[in-house]
Formats: sequence, structure tokens, C-alpha cells
Amino acid sequence: MKQLTHKLLIIFLTLRFSTVAFAQVDKKSELFKILKNNDSLIFKVGFNTCDMSQFENLIFDDLEFYHDKSGIINSKLDFIKVMKNGICNSKNNSKLRRELKKNSLEVFPLYNNNKLYGAIQQGEHLFYETVNNKETLNGNAKFSHLWLLENNKWKLKRVLSYNHIATKY
Repeated sequence: MKQLTHKLLIIFLTLRFSTVAFAQVDKKSELFKILKNNDSLIFKVGFNTCDMSQFENLIFDDLEFYHDKSGIINSKLDFIKVMKNGICNSKNNSKLRRELKKNSLEVFPLYNNNKLYGAIQQGEHLFYETVNNKETLNGNAKFSHLWLLENNKWKLKRVLSYNHIATKY
């Protein structure tokens, strides 16, 4: 019995420490900084200012975007159309702004035979709406992004945007 307990302890410790090696990267790491910057380019620049060039550079053509309230978008082209006709439509009386919730961002590297090929980035964001020059918190949501490394450049491949909760005001 004592020998079995010892073997189980060794197996448990081996599994425990092997998963730690592939846990979230340090927030000071180069990978974390690169993907946080890319998130900023897509949202602070692309989403918030409607600069579509950010989407061209950082998103795969076959992007898949899954949204819990508005369905599925199956390409970068369709995503850009939705942005132009929705959030970035100049006829809208309101403007949305997305802000990354402080300290919510996490990055998990993906390896194939010890070679980094991608990363999962997840976090929470807050949405603000400006109507008649007055900005209010509109809601919050969670997201998970799959980034892949292609020709030494990180590009967004898949997006899950979920748990959207409207703020009552």
C-alpha cells in the first residue's frame, strides 16, 4: 500500500509540474506584450476609431468570429463589412468604445514539438456608448482569441465573444 501511495504521489507531482510549464505566460514576456499590443491595434485603433487597416494586417482571410448575441462571421471580409455597416456607420447616433478590463488579459502559448505556433488570448472587455456627447458603460463580455504565428507574424484566426451582459443605467 505504501509503495502504491508513493507511485501515485510521483505521478501526481509529475503531472502537476508538467502542466505548469505550459501555463499562462508571464505578463512581462515578449509573447504577452506582442499579443496585448495586437489586441490594442484591433480594438483601440480598429474598433474604437474605425481604422479598418488594422483588420487587414492582423486578421486571417478565413477568420471565424463567434458571438453569443449576433451569430457567426465566417471571413475577414464579412467582419469588415459588419464593422463598416454597424459600429462604424456614420449614420449611427451613438458610438461604441471597447476597453480591455484591467488585469483580465491572459495568454497561453501553443506548441507543436516544442515549437511555438500559436497562442490563446483571453480576457474581459467593457463597452461604452456615447450618445449626445455623454459616455456611459453599456456592458461587458468575455473573449477568447486564437492567434497563429505565420511567417513570424501573429494573426488572429478565431474569436469567441461571449457572456455579454448589458449594464442597466
